[in-house]
Amino acid sequence: MLLLIFVLASAVQLDLPWWSMAVVAFAIGFVMAPSGGAAFGAGFGGAGLSWLVPAAWQAYQNEGLLAHRVAELLPLGGSVVALVLATGVVAGLVGGLATLSGTWLRAAVRPVPQPSQE
Repeated sequence: MLLLIFVLASAVQLDLPWWSMAVVAFAIGFVMAPSGGAAFGAGFGGAGLSWLVPAAWQAYQNEGLLAHRVAELLPLGGSVVALVLATGVVAGLVGGLATLSGTWLRAAVRPVPQPSQE
């Protein structure tokens, strides 16, 4: 599930806005997440990696020049590594909460079996 969220979230963000990863994570959580904890973990990991990997790659490609400047604007002390990790955590929280929401919606609309009255 984590790998599926990572691949699909990365793919949809190529042409759609950043929040499209939340829609993907929500749909996957609705369809296939076994439990709330597993849903949040898979969503956090998949969506977080979908931002962490490109952010790290871009920082590496330009020797961290732009990331260092952005990290100076934030309370990160100019640390490129802290900025890349913060990027992954923010995306991970969005994806984790979206997947968890999908799982909870499925549980809310699924009919609960009633005990038979015999």
